[in-house]
Amino acid sequence: MPADKLFQKVLIANRGEIAIRIIRACQELQIPTVAVYSEADRASLHVRVADEAYCIGPAPASRSYLRTDTIIEVAKKSGCDAIHPGYGFLSETAEFAELCAAEGITFIGPNPGAIRIMGNKIEARKVAAAQDVPLVPGMLAELRDDEDAQQAAAEIGYPIMVKAVHGFGGKGMRRVERPEDLARLVRAARSESFNCFGRKAVYLERCIERPRHIEIQIFGDGNGHVVHFMERECSIQHRHQKMIEEAPSTIVDDELRGKLGEAAVRIARAVGYDSAGTVEFLVNGTTKEFFFLEMNTRLAVEHPVTEAVTGTDLCKEMIRVAAGLPLAFLQKDIAFRGHAIECHIHAENPDHDFFPIAGRIEGLRTPGGPGVRDDSGMYEGLDVPPYYDPHLAKLVVWAGTRERCISRTRRALSEYFVKGIKTTIPFCERVMQNEHFIEGDYDTTFIDSRFDRENAAREKPHQEVALLAVVIKAFRSDKAKLGKSTPVPGGTTQADSGWKMSGRIKR
Repeated sequence: MPADKLFQKVLIANRGEIAIRIIRACQELQIPTVAVYSEADRASLHVRVADEAYCIGPAPASRSYLRTDTIIEVAKKSGCDAIHPGYGFLSETAEFAELCAAEGITFIGPNPGAIRIMGNKIEARKVAAAQDVPLVPGMLAELRDDEDAQQAAAEIGYPIMVKAVHGFGGKGMRRVERPEDLARLVRAARSESFNCFGRKAVYLERCIERPRHIEIQIFGDGNGHVVHFMERECSIQHRHQKMIEEAPSTIVDDELRGKLGEAAVRIARAVGYDSAGTVEFLVNGTTKEFFFLEMNTRLAVEHPVTEAVTGTDLCKEMIRVAAGLPLAFLQKDIAFRGHAIECHIHAENPDHDFFPIAGRIEGLRTPGGPGVRDDSGMYEGLDVPPYYDPHLAKLVVWAGTRERCISRTRRALSEYFVKGIKTTIPFCERVMQNEHFIEGDYDTTFIDSRFDRENAAREKPHQEVALLAVVIKAFRSDKAKLGKSTPVPGGTTQADSGWKMSGRIKR
């Protein structure tokens, strides 16, 4: 074993592409890895690439990936002295971090105190307010009942957002336009929050119209040293789920970048933050006014886009800091280099309101070439299960300028081929061709407003052609019944004209 080995063995308490990403970082640090998997993931790629793998239960996450007792048991049995939670599942669970510490296992992530404070959105808002960071107007306490909700909403002003106090990923969130809808949507948000996170607490915030979603990647160590890696733009969203990110943002200049970075670092220092994390803001694209939104106390899904433009391996740095080493850089060492775009490849049908898809990947070709990184859990023959988040891969593209990065991303997406299931690849291709995205003129309403409307306008002529085809086909059918054959342009007849009607369902 090398004298400078950071850990004896690391267990990855996650699945899919993020588990593979962490395994690769460990391999480069010469640290053996242990994968865990549910019965549904027995043939998953992360199981194949780890040094060891253990089944931890049936398909439902509550009976496998969320079983802290089973995961700790596997870690001890396999001789692991550290656990990396990835993102999702147990990554922002203070109780799990505490359990690891109690069992003498290092949790590769922030300390439990920071997770507990910043994982509670109300407490996080209090921390930000104490650091003089502007907040989205809203509550600093959870809702008690319907009467409390009506009173708070009247003070905040409509439209408002009902938000889960705990959790992430847009779960437990509802937009409310009218007082008469408030009680119903509060109940819906509570129910979703309980189903996803086991907690019903919600609160109210004002709904900021058409904001830019800008997040700051921060990093701290156990010595109180905190730095930021500048911003990434995450405004291309569907139901608060991020779909495409880029760094740097087209609206963030040096002055705003400095303010956002300083605010994020102040918040992190206030809670003794000591790992990778993300501080999220909403920004007015015109006035550059910004508001603290929340903090993610984990490695972010979007971390590769920041790695691409800063040249820093955030996953390796998490492992180093968890082993007790100081950060390897100062703020003055961090600077942007070029431009990067990250596209999320999901098992979803973007033409049917991003409906999740399960099935077998029957064929696969992934992109490559200069500046192209494919973080993927896919392979030909993989059965994509219906039990988990539909996230399959992340395509990360770097180039010297934004214009060249968009061009390179188009090329990389055109090389991507997945047969057997629907994915979000066609959606990403359309975004890269969209004039508003190309101009950097977009916000969090992009998909629901400009993008969907413009796509519908483009599709209308095709729909009209399809309708005309049906009419022609019916006419020819009637003629055929009379024993007549009608030629069509190009010399074909009704039998071999090749016309097909394709339906489109709007959910």
